[in-house]
Amino acid sequence: MELRKSRRLLVASVLFLSLGVLVLLCGGAGGSSPSIGALVVGGLAALLGGVFVVSELKPFRFLIGAEGLTLRVAGLNRLVPWAEIDAIILDEPGPSLGGSKPTSPSLLLVPAAGSTIDRPLMGRSPIDDRVGLALLDLGDVRQSADEVAAALARFGGDRFTDVRRLRRERFDSPDFTIGLRGYDPARVDELIRRGQDALISGRTLQRYQVKAELDEARAALPRATRGYDSTQVDALLEELSAALATWGGEDSKPE
Repeated sequence: MELRKSRRLLVASVLFLSLGVLVLLCGGAGGSSPSIGALVVGGLAALLGGVFVVSELKPFRFLIGAEGLTLRVAGLNRLVPWAEIDAIILDEPGPSLGGSKPTSPSLLLVPAAGSTIDRPLMGRSPIDDRVGLALLDLGDVRQSADEVAAALARFGGDRFTDVRRLRRERFDSPDFTIGLRGYDPARVDELIRRGQDALISGRTLQRYQVKAELDEARAALPRATRGYDSTQVDALLEELSAALATWGGEDSKPE
């Protein structure tokens, strides 16, 4: 499977570059020298537009196959055999600092012992905290995270871990203690199922709607003669609510 770069900013970058050049030309119309303001605005727009155009047109290759990963990303430009890869991890980080918008899913490569990968290992595995190479932001490719995960699982085998799936499975069949005057099991099970469905859907709007419903319901969960332990339920529902707020989705995936 070969991933395709989305180049979603290319058109905007070309327009920005063109606007900068136009401002510089218009500033000097009529034979006069461009004003300082025109030079500053036009020059800055042309510079930024040019930088973005170069970035969007940068050569890119990411091929997932039986022999390994054929890459032209993250400073690598070669086939990386599976033997050089101890683990490749797909994760959806939480919101970036200073904002609430979730970041895109990303891939982290943990080299195997004896690997010849010589790039700086600045990433950390969310599973065991080992250092790895931040390989690719999946917001930069046309394929969905699920399509990439399926290809990596097929060719990478047990080297590949989808952390999103591990987190979703965290909420399967919770082993709550049954006691007197606990939370109504039917209502708790319903909330957990709705939360899981929202996580698996990958749709941001659905996740936030279900999170709001879950948070409202948590404030007044009905009791039953014999129900789930309230402390255990509160802890798991709080974790589920946080997961719904954290993970990114595929709503606005560029074509």
